Amino acid sequence: MSARPMDPQRRDFLARGLKAAAAIAVTGAVGHGLGWKTARDHKDEPGEWRLPDFSKPGIEPRLGIVTGPDRIRNLQKAMDALGGWSSYVGPGDRVLLKVNAAFASPPSIGATTHPDLVAETIAQCFRAGASRVVVTDNPIHEPAACFEWSGIGAAARATGADVWVPRDRDFKPVTLRGGRLIRRWPALHAPFEGINRLIGLAPVKDHYRSGASLTLKNWYGLLGGKRSVFHQDIHTLIAELAQLVRATLVILDGTSAMIRNGPTGGSLSDLKATHTMIVSTDPVAADAFGVTLLGRKASDLPHLARAAAAGAGTASYEMLNPIRIQAGPS
Repeated sequence: MSARPMDPQRRDFLARGLKAAAAIAVTGAVGHGLGWKTARDHKDEPGEWRLPDFSKPGIEPRLGIVTGPDRIRNLQKAMDALGGWSSYVGPGDRVLLKVNAAFASPPSIGATTHPDLVAETIAQCFRAGASRVVVTDNPIHEPAACFEWSGIGAAARATGADVWVPRDRDFKPVTLRGGRLIRRWPALHAPFEGINRLIGLAPVKDHYRSGASLTLKNWYGLLGGKRSVFHQDIHTLIAELAQLVRATLVILDGTSAMIRNGPTGGSLSDLKATHTMIVSTDPVAADAFGVTLLGRKASDLPHLARAAAAGAGTASYEMLNPIRIQAGPS
C-alpha cells in the first residue's frame, strides 16, 4: 500500500518546527547566555571579564534597620550603627554607586532610587575621602531620559559625581562559574574601570515577576543584551546575580515602599509610607527584612533561599543581630 500523502498544513508545521529547533541550536552554540555549556567545560575566553569582589575585608556581616520619617536622617543613623562611612570608604577610594534608574519617571512615583539618597551617599563618600564617585545603571527605558526624569543625574552632578550613561561599547561578556544562566552574557564593564568600592542603592518595590525588587534585583541593571529572556527563570537569575556581584555595601530605601503594581507603579496610591532604611554588608539579609515592608516573607522570594544556599548571604536576618534604631524627625 502506498504511503499516504502528508497534509500540507502538517508539512508546513513540521518545517517551521525544524527551523525553530535549528535557530535554538545556533543560539546556544554562540553562547547566548542560556547555559549551553556545563560549568566544568567553561574556561576564560579572550574578551571575557570577571567582576571583582568589592566586599571590605575584615568586616563581619552587618545589618542596620532604622525607622523614622526622614530619609537622610535614617541613612546617617544606619551608617553610624554599622561603624560609619569611613568603615567602608577611605581616602583615595574610587566608588561606584549602582542605582535603580530603570524608568523615565519622577522620584515621587517611587520606581527609581530617590535622588536625595543618591546625593547624600555621594557627599558622604567624598567626606570619607573618596577621590571619585561614579553613578550608573543600564535602564529599561532610554538611559539619558531615565537619569534626568528620575532626578538621579542632576543630583549626582550637583554633588560632584560622574554619571555614566551606558553605551554599547561599555559591555563585555561575563560568566558566573557554575552558573546556568549567566554565561558569556554582556554586562556593564566600563564604569568599573579603576573602581575599588561598590555600593548598591535600591528602593523597596513590588515586582510582578520576582515578587519584589530590592537590592539583589537591582544588580539586574548591570546586564545588557536581551535580558528579558531571563524572565521565565527570574529567581535563578537573581540568585546568580547574588553570587556574581559582591558589593561593599547595600542601601535599601523603604522610606516609601511601592506595595503594588511594581516595578513601574505610576500612581501615588501604589505607595505606602513605611519609614524604614536598611543598610547591610549582606544583601540577602537586607532583602529578607526588606520584603516584610511589603507584607511578605522571605520565603515568598525563592531567589533568597537559593542565594543563601550558594553562600551569598543569609535569609535568616535575625542571625546577624540587626541593630534597630527608632529615629525621630530631623
